[in-house]
Amino acid sequence: MNREQAKKEITSLREKINYHMHRYHVLDAPEIDDYTYDMMFKQLKELEEKYPDLVTENSPTQRVGMQPAEGFQKITHFTPMRSLGNVFSEMELLNFHKRVQNGLDTTQAIEYVIEHKIDGLAINLVYENGKLVRAATRGDGVTGEDVTANIKTIRSIPLELHQDKVEIPQFLEVRGEVYMPKESFIRLNEQREENDEPLFANPRNAAAGSLRQLDPKEAAKRSLDSILYGIGAHEGIEISTHEMMLKCLEAWGFKINRMYKVTSDIDEAAQYCQSWSDKRNDLPFAIDGMVMKVNDLAAQELLGATAKDPRWAIAYKFPPEQAVTVVEDIIISIGRTGVLTPTADLTPVLLSGSTVSRATLHNEDYIKEKDIRIGDTVLIHKAGEIIPEVLTVLTEKRTGKEVPFVMPHLCPVCGSEAKRVEDEAAYRCTNENCPALIRGKIIHFVSRDAMNIEGLGPAVVSNLLESHLIEDVADLYQLTREQLVNLERMGEKSAAKLLQSIEISKKAGLSRVLFGLGIRFVGVKAAATLARKFGDVVSLQRATVDELILLEDIGEKIAQSVVTYFNQLKHIELIEKLKSRGVIMTAEKVEHRVAQNFAGVTFVLTGTLPTLTRKEAAEMIENRGGKVSGSVSKKTNYVLAGTEAGSKLDKAANLGIAIIDEAAFMKMVEEN
Repeated sequence: MNREQAKKEITSLREKINYHMHRYHVLDAPEIDDYTYDMMFKQLKELEEKYPDLVTENSPTQRVGMQPAEGFQKITHFTPMRSLGNVFSEMELLNFHKRVQNGLDTTQAIEYVIEHKIDGLAINLVYENGKLVRAATRGDGVTGEDVTANIKTIRSIPLELHQDKVEIPQFLEVRGEVYMPKESFIRLNEQREENDEPLFANPRNAAAGSLRQLDPKEAAKRSLDSILYGIGAHEGIEISTHEMMLKCLEAWGFKINRMYKVTSDIDEAAQYCQSWSDKRNDLPFAIDGMVMKVNDLAAQELLGATAKDPRWAIAYKFPPEQAVTVVEDIIISIGRTGVLTPTADLTPVLLSGSTVSRATLHNEDYIKEKDIRIGDTVLIHKAGEIIPEVLTVLTEKRTGKEVPFVMPHLCPVCGSEAKRVEDEAAYRCTNENCPALIRGKIIHFVSRDAMNIEGLGPAVVSNLLESHLIEDVADLYQLTREQLVNLERMGEKSAAKLLQSIEISKKAGLSRVLFGLGIRFVGVKAAATLARKFGDVVSLQRATVDELILLEDIGEKIAQSVVTYFNQLKHIELIEKLKSRGVIMTAEKVEHRVAQNFAGVTFVLTGTLPTLTRKEAAEMIENRGGKVSGSVSKKTNYVLAGTEAGSKLDKAANLGIAIIDEAAFMKMVEEN
């Protein structure tokens, strides 16, 4: 490859890596597995090492991650949070050891600490006088997202440091990983599948998505955990080794991974790393490799770091586990929206510590792209070590007996026509009375973000339908104790609790009802907007498309869907049934309660306010007709700033935008 060819290849690799980096770090929706990404990154790094004059400061090899996502205040770390370089073989690990020896100018044995490389979200915690004051994601390594409120919901993270055997420093940055345990990840995806929500690809992305919930109450429900493994800036403590650092962290009350190993034998270190490649599935959390660090902190300081990663640590990445199996059949399942989802029925095979017999095939286009046929021998892996996925078809093993898959044009449950909607990859059952759709709609209606009826899971819904006790969601509000206690696995106590939960749900309010009805394209946010604006279901039923599209968060697709829904007789009848059975279909119209003196005004909130929380301030603005934005732009009217306001103030000043404090804000609230 000559220089010109290398330049084109480097440009192409950078574009691909930046794209996938954005999908992974910002959107939490990766399209490729970690190993494929790592190989792409390695190829770019090797080309840049061969042609150093082609290296640019914005190359992915010179960066740690992506810019923080919008919606959170940005926090600058006191010391940079660098990522780690990767190696993929024992030989590369030995080469790293030699580089360390050369950097320290010694042939003596070097002591290393070896830890699991947890597949989670890197976090930076700041403690002042032993109390947690801030928490941020790594972001781009210099600036991260303020997730303090959400971090406080993770019980393994102390809000105040323990003071037993080790002195508490006056100032301390603690680095570690927030992750989602495997069991919690599986449970979360099962819930999302029942609600026809997109599945998380792996525990890391589930953890990232959970930590970025704007509502801490929602983050608290995601069962996040943490393991801490390092410190950044610190005052009032002297630490000489990484092992000592881990022991200090544990003494202060942090959860550490006790399965670390300290050794000065590089061969033993390599064997220990390799041993966990086979045992990784025994762990309650996902790992994608091991991390080897020089134990002596003075030696770490001497070795230093590149712009991207430290010279005293390396990540030994595991190859993905794969298995060969056969697609015995392709079966179809139906969700609440009527989407037909194909799933590969596989010859059972052991993979990553469990027996795999099924793998989702997503849609017709996915099957065609990979040319998956019934009878094919395929190579599979677990995306994020959890979800079975077909990597590729081993076409060389075809015998000619394989059968191309044809997407059914009839619903396998009710036999009605299934059509592919224009501009979509999915086929949908056209029968809205299909039993599979009815079951899915009821499961969605009772789900947490909708009516939140505890004790009414998918199995109970199926039982109620099969027993002909309900036909739609309104029938839930006519169930009796006598009917429930006769159901399988439903005793007196369970029946009483379920009836109480059903009764409580009647007061859930219009926003939850609208989301629970499953109106196409109407999510939690759109439902809240509609409820807040119209106040009751009767007013919403009279709304036109032109009226709806004027609302924030309501586009033409949502507006058309809402109007279509409320113009259908069966939906009108369902609303009336719900009302007649005591379900409240109104919401307090705040614009009738307070003056709309912020109408057309956009605020940006930054920093910590003296008495108000950011959420309280935002509600005051929105209740008065204003809008709260996560970033400063020319459309911003005011920046409401507290202490530690950050870079938003600079941008506001440059744009000439008015900056106000809480006192000025409260005066504006009280006007008119």
